Amino acid sequence: MAPKVVLVTGCSRFLGGHLAARFAANPDVGRVLAVDTEPPARDVLRRMGRAEFVRADIRNPLIAKVIATARVDTVVHASVTANPPGPTGRTAMKEMNVIGTMQLLAACQKSPHVRKLVVKSTSAVYGSSSRDPAVFTEEMGPKDLPSSGYAKDAVEVEGYVRAFARRRPDVLVSTLRFTNFIGPRIDTVLTRYFALPVVPTVLGYDARVQLLHSEDALAVLERAALHDLPGVFNAGGDGVLMLSQAIRRAGRVNLRVPSVAVPATGRLFRSARLVDFSPDQMRFLNWGRVVDTTLLKQEFGFAPRWTTQQAFDDYVSGRALRPMIDPGVVDSVEGRVLDLAARLRR
Repeated sequence: MAPKVVLVTGCSRFLGGHLAARFAANPDVGRVLAVDTEPPARDVLRRMGRAEFVRADIRNPLIAKVIATARVDTVVHASVTANPPGPTGRTAMKEMNVIGTMQLLAACQKSPHVRKLVVKSTSAVYGSSSRDPAVFTEEMGPKDLPSSGYAKDAVEVEGYVRAFARRRPDVLVSTLRFTNFIGPRIDTVLTRYFALPVVPTVLGYDARVQLLHSEDALAVLERAALHDLPGVFNAGGDGVLMLSQAIRRAGRVNLRVPSVAVPATGRLFRSARLVDFSPDQMRFLNWGRVVDTTLLKQEFGFAPRWTTQQAFDDYVSGRALRPMIDPGVVDSVEGRVLDLAARLRR
């Protein structure tokens, strides 16, 4: 049954804003409240149509008044983010992710009208390490518990969500563990990383990367809100790319950095305001992460439209990324090296 009143958090960001626009375009949805501390971009605000923007901070207990007054029955918590805003970004990010979630759940718990909660989580809760299984399923835990950054925030958020579900068993709770988003319109740490002219990687490592197109991510969140699908679900595109393959497909130059130089390289890129690498993101670039999506397809009833490779290629073409070095030159040099190696073997 479609929600009568749906509230979406994080509407100033891509997922929250475009999700609110989707709900607003659906005549079966009665009322749409789009919540954030800042209004979305003008083009997104226009797309949101009849959705009502509410300037509110979910870290503030007043969010309970918004939910109670509007008699919200479905809450989509899409504001948990890995992108730190501004110079004090990581502190503010943790506050919004963890404290904001706590206040939002407290507001939902008080309201007798809330019947469904959808939470945007991340596959980063599984961590990244050399001891990881080939594929993570939903019942698995991390081999090394994330100790900082977005991954640690997501672990705490999921803990609070589980506690809420125990206190309010009458509320249907869907937790969606997304792999990294990619696409021509979304801005993330990973999309900025692959757009660098020279992409740093860790010498001796080649991570397996599983991606989800941002349009598929929107479709997953929308389906969770419009249907009764409680549970925890991994969400990612089929297949994987090796990190080196992705860099080549983007036409970038791979800069292999020794492990001892990685912290200094991260600080360099951060000071230049190119990409802000957190420790958990650096571990991901070492080891990668792949999740099983059987439950998403069989129980949740959704098959991503784009595979990992197709999603990445759509990002490359949509961003109009051009090779930094002429592929013909690379092929010529590679051919000469192979010829020289063949002659030396004779």
